[in-house]
Amino acid sequence: MQENSSKPRTVVLLPTYNESGNLPRMLKAIHHSLPYADVLVIDDNSPDGTGALADEAAAVDPRVKVAHRPGKQGLGVAYRFAYHWALDNNYERIIQMDCDFSHDPKDLPRFAKLLEQYPVVVGSRRCPGGGSVGWPWYRNLLSTAGSFYARQVLESPVKDLTTGFKAYRREALLQLPIDGLRTDGYGFQIEVTTHFVKRGLEVHEMPIRFEDRKWGKSKMSGKIVAEALVKVWSIKKNATQSS
Repeated sequence: MQENSSKPRTVVLLPTYNESGNLPRMLKAIHHSLPYADVLVIDDNSPDGTGALADEAAAVDPRVKVAHRPGKQGLGVAYRFAYHWALDNNYERIIQMDCDFSHDPKDLPRFAKLLEQYPVVVGSRRCPGGGSVGWPWYRNLLSTAGSFYARQVLESPVKDLTTGFKAYRREALLQLPIDGLRTDGYGFQIEVTTHFVKRGLEVHEMPIRFEDRKWGKSKMSGKIVAEALVKVWSIKKNATQSS
């Protein structure tokens, strides 16, 4: 285990539901790329034993923390809890990512470096150098059209509003009205980024290659994306009123 007191206190937020096939490898990969970071596993009472695996990892590695949620309550609920937890525990850098390896842990050092310059960094599939790997044409079309629609409604300079691979400085996260966030899933990702933009914070887009999961079942569907896009009007109103 590597200790480095000169690095800012960093935590990687890792929501899980039925990720037993991915979690042990993901924890290892995160700490290979960013050895000084803690990881908070937020498990929604996964029936496949993901929570128990997280507890086993925490028992032997103090960098692994575990929060057990009572059931599957949605991504937005998990992240609202995790944001409060990270702030309450005085972390200076907060990174969020998926556990299914669609977000590459090798990108974590780039996030950490860019946070020295920017208050908010998002992993973007839609800036030069970014993209998606393993998606069928219709999923690319759905994502591209949905992102374009959301950007137009929200008048956002951020090209990838639905990305869930993000990083924040503490002072940026403190400006987010966490308890006022009302959406879930893709809508939650759009809402969080929109609030930062409305508050005048610079959101830097870092190119990433998003790779479709190889293990387990995807939790994304056309219905989830459609619901998120319907909510962009309420996201716009809420972000404008609270900024």
